[in-house]
Amino acid sequence: MASLQVSGMVVSGSSSSCCSHKTLVRATINGPKIRIGSLSLPRLSSKDFIEELSIRSDGFGIPTSSSDPVVVAKLYAIMEAVADRIEMHENIGEQRDNWNHLLLSSIHAMTLTAATMCGLAAASASGEPFAGLKVSSTILYLAATGMLAIMNKIQPSQLAEEQRNAARLFKQLHGQIQTLLSVGTPTASDVNEATENVLALDKAYPLPLLGAMLEKYPSSVEPAVWWPQQRRKQAKGLGRKIEGNGWNRELEDEMREIVGVLKRKDKADYLRLSEKALKAHKMLAFSGPLLTGLGALGSAFVGTTNPWAVIVGVAGGALASVVNALEHGGQVGMVFEMYRSNAGFFKLMEESIESNINETNVWGRENGQVYEMKVALQLGRSLSDLRDLAASSSLRNIEEDTEEEFGSKLF
Repeated sequence: MASLQVSGMVVSGSSSSCCSHKTLVRATINGPKIRIGSLSLPRLSSKDFIEELSIRSDGFGIPTSSSDPVVVAKLYAIMEAVADRIEMHENIGEQRDNWNHLLLSSIHAMTLTAATMCGLAAASASGEPFAGLKVSSTILYLAATGMLAIMNKIQPSQLAEEQRNAARLFKQLHGQIQTLLSVGTPTASDVNEATENVLALDKAYPLPLLGAMLEKYPSSVEPAVWWPQQRRKQAKGLGRKIEGNGWNRELEDEMREIVGVLKRKDKADYLRLSEKALKAHKMLAFSGPLLTGLGALGSAFVGTTNPWAVIVGVAGGALASVVNALEHGGQVGMVFEMYRSNAGFFKLMEESIESNINETNVWGRENGQVYEMKVALQLGRSLSDLRDLAASSSLRNIEEDTEEEFGSKLF
């Protein structure tokens, strides 16, 4: 039972008088009696509590209870190393892109200034201004030749493209490990595979310049390779099984046709484009220093009886500026690296598909339905488009005159 006591003032008015009253109100409220007993709370062990606290702010998720905590800790360590590499490659890529712009602007200014001085020296014909302009033009030409030779050797635009590719691939690896920790059951083999992928990327896209830089003018064009050698899993004691885990005979045949299309069309086309870009790359890299060198030679002989000296001195600088603008302004080295990387992408897809369909035990493969969707998305197609592509490739094998389309719709 509960009592409520309220004091208040009631005011009433009339024509003759006013009075005040004090009223005491007591209210009684009847209600059910509530007994509060002891609450039963679930017991939380220290191990479970630690697992709950393992949720990180970036959404890595909680590994399943069957995961080995040492394996999980190793994968988190690999993720931290990968995140650090992403930051390094992005920073160095930006630095080397700045190199390309700054060096190109500097060499352009030096070359055009040298050509102008050479023409002014020829107009002066004699005296101290003539000697000063002549010597200054020759020095600027020689400096531009040396700087251009170094720039052509390291190819800053190509270096920047390598670092961009490395940052993108490391981000992709980081996402794969994150997904494994969130929804999978990591094992020791996953740790070894992640480590091999990190080391393969380090080898494919080195950070230092001296002693480890990739060859900028290879004798033959090969697709870029940034992954470890695919290891085929062997199911000992089991015969070849096709049905199960999302796989069947039709899906295997479809994947084989896709591999054929990628080999005949996409990869072959990008290798062809890479060869053309490499030829233009070599020609422009040789022509630039040659023209600035001729400009230096012409400016050195300005004022002699040879009338071609001033023509070579001025025209050499003008042509060198055009060639440098085409090579480094057009970033021909970056285009070559982009084509080579695209060819490597299709080579990786081929190896991945072949590794799956050559696995004798379907349960050792990636789920067939999920894998088909991944292949379709990587090629920029829907599942129906992917199946139509495989069907058209099969039809082309029968009718040789049928035009075959490219596998990828992305690039």
